[in-house]
Amino acid sequence: MATEDETPSSSAPDSAATETGGDANEGSSTAATAAAQQQAQAQSEREQVLEQYRAKIREHRETETRLKRMREDVKGLVARYQKTEDDLSALQSVGQIIGDVLKRLDAERFIVKASSGPRYVVGCRTRLNHEKLKPGTRVALDMTTLTIMRVLPREVDPTVFHMQSGEEDGKVSFSEIGGLNEQIRELREVIELPLTNPELFVRVGIKVCAFLSVLR
Repeated sequence: MATEDETPSSSAPDSAATETGGDANEGSSTAATAAAQQQAQAQSEREQVLEQYRAKIREHRETETRLKRMREDVKGLVARYQKTEDDLSALQSVGQIIGDVLKRLDAERFIVKASSGPRYVVGCRTRLNHEKLKPGTRVALDMTTLTIMRVLPREVDPTVFHMQSGEEDGKVSFSEIGGLNEQIRELREVIELPLTNPELFVRVGIKVCAFLSVLR
């Protein structure tokens, strides 16, 4: 009887230990799940912050681009304003004398010959680019102070100007001339060839002029 009474009492602690171990495992699993959720939430918040940062960078770059474009527009408007102001001043003025720059004396003074004949030592307008005032440049002088007010375009004869082809002197090659092949061939044989290869003419007994030999 005593043995039968002891058996239930020994199994009771084992059952209690099993229940305690199960509670511990459940607690560990819950803690791990909570930690994983916190880590996932932190990662999500980090990605959101990074995306906001990238968006701000893109917005900043777009703002810089717009600002640069606006600055260029402002420069253009300032240049147009100055030109308009100059044109308005020219319209309101009583007239100007046309002259040619002969010589630059120093940073501020120039010798200018007026179209009427006399020569003057004159100053220059502050906003005018002094580097453009080279000898031979046409300028407009103030009627009262004889100050150089602006640079004028070079004077040309309209009939000659419209006949120009737009090419600079010496920049046109034979290949650009059409319809004169025979004349070009004769020109090369008579003038160009004796200048470049006079020995060919000497070899066949033709005397080359002295000036051609000098120009060789």
